[in-house]
Amino acid sequence: MKKQYPYSFHVALDGNGINGLEGMAGVCLFRYDPADNSYAYKISYYDGVAAGHSVNVNPAGTHGFLGNVGQHLIFYDAKNLEEYDRISTLRFEVNDTSLRGSTHSIWLNNDEFITAIGDYFYRFNVKRISKGEKLGPHKVKLPHAMKLTASGRYLCYGSMDNPVFGRRGEAKEVGVWDMKTGEATRIQLPTTCWHLIPHKKKDLFYSVSFRVFPQDGVDYHEWAMAYLKEYAYEIDAKTKQVTRHWAASRDTPAHINSDVTISDRELIFCNGGSQTIVFIDLESFAKFRIIDERPGFQTSLKHSRSMATQIYDSLARGGLFTSTRHILGALRVSRFTFLDSIYACQLSKDQSLLFTANRGLNHITIYDYPSNEIRLRVQMPELHEFVKLPKIADPRLGFHHSYLISPP
Repeated sequence: MKKQYPYSFHVALDGNGINGLEGMAGVCLFRYDPADNSYAYKISYYDGVAAGHSVNVNPAGTHGFLGNVGQHLIFYDAKNLEEYDRISTLRFEVNDTSLRGSTHSIWLNNDEFITAIGDYFYRFNVKRISKGEKLGPHKVKLPHAMKLTASGRYLCYGSMDNPVFGRRGEAKEVGVWDMKTGEATRIQLPTTCWHLIPHKKKDLFYSVSFRVFPQDGVDYHEWAMAYLKEYAYEIDAKTKQVTRHWAASRDTPAHINSDVTISDRELIFCNGGSQTIVFIDLESFAKFRIIDERPGFQTSLKHSRSMATQIYDSLARGGLFTSTRHILGALRVSRFTFLDSIYACQLSKDQSLLFTANRGLNHITIYDYPSNEIRLRVQMPELHEFVKLPKIADPRLGFHHSYLISPP
């Protein structure tokens, strides 16, 4: 009898390199059974698709959506990762930048989902994806992570900075789409926020700042990590107001967040730039604690190929002399590790396990929650096992956003 695993951890893959927005596109499916700490995994990369970014699985656990920055809608079988359909979004909208993609989605039911294409939201049915229904303008620069609030009334979404002349600039906004009226509202903020999560019971959501500088003051395509203070905002989706916010000094390792999740007691987000997971107490919205996965010197040496790519790609993003402040700031953000870090973190439904994936160190770790003690850590295989590469090439699989299927 085939082994059954109650947990399925789906992680989007974008391959090696510093810029996932230009990388490969694949999915890692990591299955886990806490009863005996057993696990199994499968990894697939898809030809003809680029910049794998996020994954989302329908309620039945059958259809997987691989969000990407390559202007495709692509779907895979959530049980075995086999691709079963794809379509170019350029047939629906012409893009003004290759950073504009359907990076995230929300499932409305087992067949229907909403995603952003160009300046608009679209509703699709997986049984007829060529018949997309244009819903209306989202009113933000580049829509990113999106979630439904607890009641299902509001779709909240983050926004990326736009590199296009005429639209260029910091997003400094989030959006709210009213599912009943079909109207979007742009909420202005002090900082750009790519990622967010809704409250479990109320129509509140939490967005976390994603602060970057444009290279040479103009290039938001090849942005640089900003060594600035970071924020988390609690926003009322109905009134469109910030109700509370949290701010951390730039010395707090909370830079370049990716997945955001939530428990009954804490807002939780991982930080690929700073090698941490931050837990903000919801009651006070002030106190916080941290899991620190910053590698030591000996661990870093074991990942020399990844470090070499990280350094090379950082220098390739901007001029060595014109971008000195960006390079020095990035060193402070990464705490001089020359490696990126945790991009995936999801809390189980019973709030007992925190699943994470570390991009730079290429491992998956499961923590007991709320103690944050390591239950399992698995060093994942090298990229070379799945893609033909020179032996000296960076071996990172390229972990990015994730989705966790938990037992009821």
